[in-house]
Amino acid sequence: MKVLLIGGTRFIGAHVARRLHDMGAEIVAFHRGSSSNPILPDIEHVLDPKAEYPVTDFPDRLQRDWDVVVHMVAMGKADGEAAVRAFRGRTGRLVLVSSCDVYRAYGRLTKMEPGSPDPVPLKEDAPLRSVLYPYRGMEAQLGAFAHEYDKVLAEQAVRSAADLDWTILRLPKVYGPQDNADLATVYGFADAPEWRWTHGYVENVAAGIATATTHSAARNAIFNVGEAVTPTMGERLALLPERPGGWPQLPHFDYGQPLVLDTRRIRRELGHVDVIDESSAMMELAARHAFGPGNAGA
Repeated sequence: MKVLLIGGTRFIGAHVARRLHDMGAEIVAFHRGSSSNPILPDIEHVLDPKAEYPVTDFPDRLQRDWDVVVHMVAMGKADGEAAVRAFRGRTGRLVLVSSCDVYRAYGRLTKMEPGSPDPVPLKEDAPLRSVLYPYRGMEAQLGAFAHEYDKVLAEQAVRSAADLDWTILRLPKVYGPQDNADLATVYGFADAPEWRWTHGYVENVAAGIATATTHSAARNAIFNVGEAVTPTMGERLALLPERPGGWPQLPHFDYGQPLVLDTRRIRRELGHVDVIDESSAMMELAARHAFGPGNAGA
């Protein structure tokens, strides 16, 4: 299998590349070359400034046939449409790595969307946000890409493309040694002990992406990825070591809206299994990374 991996060589994508490589895939990674990860296998790299967000242009050497193109960093409409233009007729399938922030429940949580909380767990057919651009105004904290970021629009661009098969994977809050290692997205919500937010250890999330990339039954389908069971923050913290010092004030969210994904479909239809027990992974990471307060924002 010949796979083009667009972006994502620093964190999740590096684990995806490693897993696909170990499964026998021939991988080319297209990125800026500004970051890397020691777990990356020996694969071909195409380095180009055009891999900056949003990725709207692809060099000529990538204009060839691929079995699957995995887009790790499609942020919105522009790069979703660019990927469709570039690879329609050149790939058997386009895999778009998306986010659980596409769901209306995320808008209800952040108070962007009016209305009462949506029921959880959220299946893949749960309502999506109608209020777009969830991170506009946060460019200083997140980067310039936040202005046009909206995975709802990236998904629409891919799903509406004619003559192009696709797969969409909606990720939870991912954590691991290279990112969110201090588990600020757990410790930082200690004052909301009954609230639930689906997480996923990076190696388990990467395994889900690799499974969907290589499985024919993933064609033209959407899958949630993440832990099988989402505990409350209080239940998580009861298993983790205490952290000294305070954390930033809770974000002004509506904590009556959990952000819980139903991840049964990818397990049932594609046979995905976690490669590492989620509770054990979180406990081990907490024990190894005794950092101070971090950014607790969703």
